[in-house]
Amino acid sequence: RPSRPVVSVGNIAWGGTGKTPLVDWLLHWAGTRGLNPAVLTRGYGAKPPTVPFLVGSQHTAEEAGDEPLMLARRNPYAAVLVDPVRRRAGRWAEHELRPHFYLLDDGMQHLAVRRDLDLVVLRPDDVLDQWGRVLPAGSWREGASALKSATAFFVKSSPEVFEALAPVLEERLAPYGVPVFSFWLRPSGLLRVGGNEQRPHFDGAPYVLVSGVGGPGQVGETATRYFGYAPVRHRVFPDHHPYGPDDVRSLAQEGAQLVCTPKDAVKLERFAGLDLWTFDLQTVFGPAIGTAAPFPQWWDERWARLARERAGTS
Repeated sequence: RPSRPVVSVGNIAWGGTGKTPLVDWLLHWAGTRGLNPAVLTRGYGAKPPTVPFLVGSQHTAEEAGDEPLMLARRNPYAAVLVDPVRRRAGRWAEHELRPHFYLLDDGMQHLAVRRDLDLVVLRPDDVLDQWGRVLPAGSWREGASALKSATAFFVKSSPEVFEALAPVLEERLAPYGVPVFSFWLRPSGLLRVGGNEQRPHFDGAPYVLVSGVGGPGQVGETATRYFGYAPVRHRVFPDHHPYGPDDVRSLAQEGAQLVCTPKDAVKLERFAGLDLWTFDLQTVFGPAIGTAAPFPQWWDERWARLARERAGTS
């Protein structure tokens, strides 16, 4: 149990649910308040030269993993630590860094580090046809009884989808007695990969969407909503795909503007000559169930309470 608060961001199902955007929002929140957090992450697919590995902006996605590198670059005041043994990374951080708090990435099933708050991210499918379907019958890692540890639930969906899901969310999640928040990713512009140029759109020109993430369908919906028209093609690669020269040659022959996710950008930036853009994404919170407070307000209040509890003043 670290001496500072531990906040876990996790899920009950395999696959992309939106954990990383939530971690990124929490890191940005910390930065605006002068707090220095530490992220404890396995770094899926990473090959760090040593462990624990403190990720810097100069490192590569191969060393750090795509998501840890993206988080470290977007939040330079945060310590992003890659180590398959997160308990070891936490002990190192306790001694060397003394962060204000820890974010345990993909921490719901990780019991070696005690947490103070459990933020659990669900997909719409998790409360519909996948509800309670544990591997191999479905995609859940454990049964619904595990959800009793949640401090709050998060569903990555548009306000319209969230409101349509409200009856089943009430039925299935209300018994746990914690709030349910909606959130989604909203592009605020485009950034040239490997450069500093920014632009708002492609002036109606056709584009090819490139994604190697857990939820490619949501990426397609986000791009179509932002541009106002669909991509001519959506090049879907496996989650955490290690792009190689053959992939890049194929993409360069598309004959249209290329746009990818920030997670893909940190892996594709090393290929010179590829004219590639990525979304500048913002995490936005929408309607909630079980609380009248929007998530940023709820989080401020919950954090203040946790800080008092850990300081022994409550």
